[in-house]
Amino acid sequence: MNQHALEDVDVIDLGQIYNGAYGSLMLSYLGADVTKVEPPFGEPLRSRVADGDGEPPELVMLNSTKAGITLNLKAERGKELFKDLVRDADVLVENFAPGTMEEFGLGYETLSEINPELIYAHGSGFGEDGPKSDRLAMDLIVQAESGVMDVTGRPDDPPTKTGIAPGDFLGGIHLAAGVLAALYQRARTGEGQFVEASMQDAVYPSLMSQLANYYDDADVPSRTGNRHSSLAKAPYNAYEADDGYVAILCTSDDHWRALCEAIDREDLRDDDRFATNVDRVERMETVDAAIEEWTRTRTRDEIETTLSAAGVPCGSVQSVKEVIHDPHLEEREMVVEIDHPTEGEIRVPGTPIRLSESAKPDIEPAPRKGEDNDEIYRERLGLSEDEIERLRSDGVI
Repeated sequence: MNQHALEDVDVIDLGQIYNGAYGSLMLSYLGADVTKVEPPFGEPLRSRVADGDGEPPELVMLNSTKAGITLNLKAERGKELFKDLVRDADVLVENFAPGTMEEFGLGYETLSEINPELIYAHGSGFGEDGPKSDRLAMDLIVQAESGVMDVTGRPDDPPTKTGIAPGDFLGGIHLAAGVLAALYQRARTGEGQFVEASMQDAVYPSLMSQLANYYDDADVPSRTGNRHSSLAKAPYNAYEADDGYVAILCTSDDHWRALCEAIDREDLRDDDRFATNVDRVERMETVDAAIEEWTRTRTRDEIETTLSAAGVPCGSVQSVKEVIHDPHLEEREMVVEIDHPTEGEIRVPGTPIRLSESAKPDIEPAPRKGEDNDEIYRERLGLSEDEIERLRSDGVI
């Protein structure tokens, strides 16, 4: 198990902020040789640190195990160097605004002529066609346009964004999946292709419960708080504990009976008014009140221990601080502590993808801006030290 799945796959990463960067991060964890290319002033994430002092944590976490160079794609010499990099690359990943690469003269049509085997992966907000294809789209915009904000929050609250960035990361995952499929096809045909994954397209299927509501019951509110999206399960909620909240749900009548016994409410177990899930949904307020009467007097650990022993699905509502120090995630190497040369010890995400016959990723710190300029321009493109220094003084790198 000493080989990586994507060993010898060369990826040029123009990904910025989250979307493209996460897609290429997954490729790097699968063993691809990923080179992150930033403009000389740095990618947009760097603006989140005052005066460019230090490395933004998001950039450090999303660019582990990549090499890093700078290159001005607006300069003619920069375009030439970029084409030279593409000539021998397997994959290009970018999530620029629509038309940006074409404006640079570096769109798919141009680059595929230079390298017919190139897999060109483009992450976007709304895709390559359709009425919204030319619109700018950050994650918030995609959440708004995808219905995510409409279904997030409590019934009487205004539409609310989620606390995460589903468009960026679901889009990045689908983009990486498209690259893998294109690599597999290229192994048979010898030809590259254009891969696209739009953030809205990637988010849309996650509305599955709400889509079912649309067809089954138009009266179900869009926003249901922590209750089931279709209001079709009870109990199903986050309940107050002595030290926070715990999510508890019953997917079967057996779960319900076990829950009643665990909280010493056999009276509810034996009450025909709560015998089935349909019955409990009709009396959701009563069900929730009975459970919360029990949870309020106990800690999250006590609740989890008791209900888990009874076989009832439950889980503590953890803070970000608790999640980043979660022993379970640590043991699964989803939280990996690295020693960054300028930022010190920082915990970065590992890979959710596990392959039994492939080596685990050796997670290295993200590169500082242009850290690998000299090595890559010298070894990959054959430039001399004088040429590299001239590029630097001319603002090309």
